[in-house]
Amino acid sequence: MKNNLLLHTVLGFALALSLSVHARAAEMDAESQASFDTVMSFMGAIGSGDMDTAISLMAEDMVWLNEGDSAMPWIGPWVGKAEILNFLPIFGENFRTTAWENTDAFALGDTVAVFGKMNGITTHSGKEIGEFSFALRAKVRDGKVILWNWFEDSYAVSQAFHGK
Repeated sequence: MKNNLLLHTVLGFALALSLSVHARAAEMDAESQASFDTVMSFMGAIGSGDMDTAISLMAEDMVWLNEGDSAMPWIGPWVGKAEILNFLPIFGENFRTTAWENTDAFALGDTVAVFGKMNGITTHSGKEIGEFSFALRAKVRDGKVILWNWFEDSYAVSQAFHGK
């Protein structure tokens, strides 16, 4: 059952990434390039439903942080691989991504930043959010993602969640 929920979750991410622009970074040092590649591989694995790869790229002590309206069930932080794997189906049951585009991405050392725009529907209300910007700050340690810090227009998402 939990595997079905994970699959349901990643299907939304799959749509998101199938619509995304593949970001490329230019002339990075080896550490920055490795961090960039790890984060993009993780994002791609989540988006394509390849949970084995996604799990292999997660540090045991990874933190997934979404801030915003605590009435929305996917607001974190989610700490540790096991807790994140329990969180992903909750997100997938409550948010359906309908559009996604990475517009910029770069890395410096262990830190990767990705910026873009997206849209989605909150299943709680069935209401579309409308296009909004997102930013991601991720950190990598020893080839594993240790931080996935997600920033979005939490007001617009909350309004849609509450049917406003």
